Amino acid sequence: MALLLREAIGDSLRRTRVSQSRTLREVSNSARVSLGYLSEVERGRKEASSELLAAICDALEVPLSDVLVDVSESLSDRSSAGRTADGASAEVSARAGSTTIARDTRVVIPAPTAQALAAA
Repeated sequence: MALLLREAIGDSLRRTRVSQSRTLREVSNSARVSLGYLSEVERGRKEASSELLAAICDALEVPLSDVLVDVSESLSDRSSAGRTADGASAEVSARAGSTTIARDTRVVIPAPTAQALAAA
């Protein structure tokens, strides 16, 4: 099953918080969001608004752009992990003996480079 954007965002926020050795309570108080809601966001069960994401990132003292780059890399890694050398998905490759082979047509947007971020 594909990784959902809200799950990737939650994973990134949780990794950041844990790497700072901070508790959910500390971050939720600083971000002015309920502890339960922050927990739901981290577990990928709730889709956070851009305002809420900005508040959480401010509380974690990490730029929102860094979180989004991390999410982009996670989604890209997950997407490419299921591919074969010719670009077909692993599932399609396993069914190569059948008469019809569908190709994965998802578009992956590369993460911005440091130069692109500096120019913006």
